[in-house]
Amino acid sequence: MKILLTGAAGFIGHHTVKYILENTDWKITLLDRLDCSGNLNRLSDIGIKNSQFVYHDLKAEFNDQLCKQIGEHDYVIHMAAGTHVDRSITDPLSFVMDNVVGTCNLLNYVRKVGCGKMIYFSTDEVFGPAPEGVEYKEWDRFKSGNPYAATKAGAEELCVAFENTYKVPVMVTHTMNVFGERQHPEKFIPSTVAKVLKGDNVYIHSDRTKTKSGSRFYIHADNVADAMLFLLNTGVSGQKYNIVGEKEVTNLQLAQDIAGILKRPLNFEMVDFHSSRPGHDLRYALDGSKMKSMGWEPETSYEQSLENTVEWIAANKQWREVA
Repeated sequence: MKILLTGAAGFIGHHTVKYILENTDWKITLLDRLDCSGNLNRLSDIGIKNSQFVYHDLKAEFNDQLCKQIGEHDYVIHMAAGTHVDRSITDPLSFVMDNVVGTCNLLNYVRKVGCGKMIYFSTDEVFGPAPEGVEYKEWDRFKSGNPYAATKAGAEELCVAFENTYKVPVMVTHTMNVFGERQHPEKFIPSTVAKVLKGDNVYIHSDRTKTKSGSRFYIHADNVADAMLFLLNTGVSGQKYNIVGEKEVTNLQLAQDIAGILKRPLNFEMVDFHSSRPGHDLRYALDGSKMKSMGWEPETSYEQSLENTVEWIAANKQWREVA
């Protein structure tokens, strides 16, 4: 089997590459443009085999030479995207180009050469903030809270349209707050590890009263990769699937858990980011019952995943400090 994976040098992408290499004998085409998200050091760390690397920016169409270089594939996983919410607020058009135009170019390539199944990797943020007690299902209405989310929603609708119009066999997944080894140091878990080790203050996203912290369903990237393989085997084109961690965790509890694993005190301050920065929502939540009914649940628990990740970050200084 042959699989094309876009965003292969990205955080979630390289974990998916690693998982596929460890659990299949498939040949992988790794596509990335190697910008601020893509990092070849990730691929170097995990070691790659049965693979070819293709440098390409998806904002450009797939010309005949590129199509010949890439060739045909049984599966396609589209993970490449602009993902930084703050940058999308500053420069929304670049996210339209990366996430909407880039996805359309890839869909046109798949439409031209064909494939068995394609997965578009979307986000929980297309639904907007979740009120207490609400967990969004796969087909709930979009209510994007920032330009990043809106461009992911636009790309998601293109996938639905290409499946309806051209019968491109694409599925859509929604995932939230993925963590793991080799994540960018600016992200919450690696930055918290660095701050706890230094004894610095950890800033906790909270409500306006600065008494209640935000919450998420955190999930390790290996569990996401496992879900990708599961869906390539059992998923149905034209369907959407939520890939969700097994428990909701507040940001404060997460920071406390990290400090506990490191056996260090936690110095923290509750900060109301939402009022000062539009688009930073207090709570996101997805309903994972559809995947569970199909027989998929995260392989590794939140507690074990977090312990493994924190210990790895603590032992690998280069992955917890911004250059």
